[in-house]
Amino acid sequence: MAISEQIGKDIITAMKAKEPFKVETLRMAKSAFKSKEIDKREALTDAEEISILQTMIKQRKDAAEQFAKGNRPELSAKEHEEIKLLEIYMPQTAGDDEIRTVIQGAIAHLAKDGPKPGPKDMGAAMRVVQARIMASGLHADNKTVSTILKEELAKD
Repeated sequence: MAISEQIGKDIITAMKAKEPFKVETLRMAKSAFKSKEIDKREALTDAEEISILQTMIKQRKDAAEQFAKGNRPELSAKEHEEIKLLEIYMPQTAGDDEIRTVIQGAIAHLAKDGPKPGPKDMGAAMRVVQARIMASGLHADNKTVSTILKEELAKD
């Protein structure tokens, strides 16, 4: 079942259970999906839906951080609750070992055509790694991927 379909069913369930916070948050996600679908003029793929959720989670993390700095703990807590709710729909996050395996495979693929990539090839390597992570159905935080990739590229 697609993420948007599951969110639609969960909205109905939350409405029946009279959970306004959950309804509001899930409607926000559903709205983001619909907006992107209208812009694209065709149905969204699972990868695109995951990407939208990742963006929403990142926005909420940034907002929670800003609210915490601005001495607004109640708003920060609300953002953290929204993050928890949205993360339910994300695929299982890959562990560091899985990410490292994908990165090593990508580096080997890049090295096949020429010399082993180094730190200066970070951009090209990151694009290949992100494509491989998406293709494998894993979910990984780009910050973590970037850190591990830097370590691997620095190795001789």
